[in-house]
Order: sequence, then structure tokens, then C-alpha cells
Amino acid sequence: MATFQAIAVTGNTIRNVLAESWPRDVFPGAQFRLCQAANLVSPPFTDLGVSIYLYRVAYNLARRNLPPRLRLNGDRFKPSVPLDLHFLVTAWARTPEQQWALLAWAIRAIEDTPVLPAGLLNQNAGSAPDGTPQNVFGEDESVELVGENLSLQDMVSIWEIAKPNQQPSVSFLARSVLIDSLVEMPGAGHVQTRAFDMATIKK
Repeated sequence: MATFQAIAVTGNTIRNVLAESWPRDVFPGAQFRLCQAANLVSPPFTDLGVSIYLYRVAYNLARRNLPPRLRLNGDRFKPSVPLDLHFLVTAWARTPEQQWALLAWAIRAIEDTPVLPAGLLNQNAGSAPDGTPQNVFGEDESVELVGENLSLQDMVSIWEIAKPNQQPSVSFLARSVLIDSLVEMPGAGHVQTRAFDMATIKK
């Protein structure tokens, strides 16, 4: 089951995929951060860096009407909510050449990891208060990353808050992240007796 923490864990996983694979000799000192809209108003990095900004969350209409979620013991819960997460990945650098190279590398690195399995996602979920690892995603769950093309109007709208700092960026879609419900649905009780009474027809 994917809990309500699934959105944050997905973002952290994308960031860490980049942070753990960047070529340090090519981009020395590069940093990788999750950003909010306010972080785009002024450059979030003094030198090299890649920002990951969640600019849109939408319902996945292809899987909108899911059946109730079932546990192995037969317990039924309200259907999961499938969400599509739209991330804007932006490279920042002091020179255009560094910026463009860093952006191209980030695109390639994400494309090389098109599916985030549950094991990788849960590695980025942190720990519970007692120190035990958290499992936000179920073993059979995964998140697919797909590049998407933004229209010029969409790109302008995203950067409206930070026009002077608009940078070349690319958008990725994290497809069908399921947010599971903990609300149990009562089911019919087990059959206890059977009645075979026949109606009496009056003559």
C-alpha cells in the first residue's frame, strides 16, 4: 500500500537517483534539491545544481475507478486514488555551457531509470519514530517516469512567478502513484444458516 507520504517519497527518490549518479569530475560540487515555487524567484544554487519542482498533481483518469483494495486476509478498503505527479527539472549554473550539459545529463539519468520499484522508493522513505525503516509503497508497487512536452503557454505559466530567472527545463511525469485509503469497507457477514422455505400457494 502507498500511504499519503508517497508524493514526497517519489520526489525524494528522483532527487537521490540524480544525487547518487552524477559525474563528480564533470560537475564538481553539484547539488540536487526539491524546490517550491518560492525557490524559483531567486536562483536556488550559488554554483551548480538541479532543482526538482512539483508543479502539478492530477488524477490519473485512466485508472480513476478502481475497485476496493483487498488485503490478503480479505479486508476491504475504499479504492486507492491514482495520481499523476508532474515535476519540472531545471539545471542551474554560472555559464550556459555548464547549464545545458548538466540539464542534458539529468535528462539522460532519469531516462535510464524509467521505473522506480518499491524497494528503491522505500529506501528514500526515511525511518519511523522508533528508528525502523518505513515502507510507504507495497512490494508490488512501482512508479513509472515518463518525459512530457510542455506547451509554451504552460511553460510561461509555470515561470510567471519568476520571469527574470526563467531557465531551460524539462518536465517528467510520475505516472499513477496510488494513495491508499485506511477506511475499511464493511462487507456482508458469513452465511450462518440456509433457508429453503417455499411459499405456500393458496387454492
